Amino acid sequence: MNITPPTTSNPILYESTQPGGTMGSKIIGRGKSLRLTDIEGGANVAMLFYNALEKQERYNMPDTLKGQHIFYLTAPYCLHSDMGRLFASITIDTFGWHDTVCGTTHADTVHSKYGIRTYQQARNEAYKNGYQCFLVELAKWGLSERDIVPNVNFFSKVVSDEQGQLRYDSQARKAASVVELRFEMDTLIVYHTCQHPLDPNPAYNPKPVKFEVFQASPVSSDSDACLHSRPENWRAWENTDTYHRLRF
Repeated sequence: MNITPPTTSNPILYESTQPGGTMGSKIIGRGKSLRLTDIEGGANVAMLFYNALEKQERYNMPDTLKGQHIFYLTAPYCLHSDMGRLFASITIDTFGWHDTVCGTTHADTVHSKYGIRTYQQARNEAYKNGYQCFLVELAKWGLSERDIVPNVNFFSKVVSDEQGQLRYDSQARKAASVVELRFEMDTLIVYHTCQHPLDPNPAYNPKPVKFEVFQASPVSSDSDACLHSRPENWRAWENTDTYHRLRF
């Protein structure tokens, strides 16, 4: 079932389509929103988060989950850093469930699942793995393997059965699903669009994703749904606001 994506009246500052099985990295400034759209359904955007100015500050998956009593991300939850601040708030989400715990693919898992297709054989049609994609992009910013932290897998729903076995929910896939992240600090994002490690599709068939960036609407500190969804989010936002007032 296709869905109608939400719109914004704010001018689009950046727009691109990221083909499936590719990688990238960008700095997105505080007060801007990133909209991701799963164009065809079945996409996966694996993303890392770093403070753009002080890259030793990274996304903290454990604090993000325990502070909000969650196992997955959706609106109106927030992404916390390892210094008690906020990277981003999820302001809109038509997909409803983004995996936080399954990590990314590695070369051996891709080879065993899909076979081997090298760059020498297929150029840009080669089978890529998520871990190598992260390393390539991190190197552009002076970062390396030791800087890899848990990633978020946008547009991938993973559920647990009573025995604790994780299962990828293929029924959750919907073309035109949208998630929007409002950035609360200047953030380096590093991402790829390779398939989720638990995707049951036996074929290597990563899907494209649309990226759009626009100026976010001003934050209402009194009524913002993300900041007030949990006391931990409000405290982290106050820490983030103090960081900016003292530094800039």
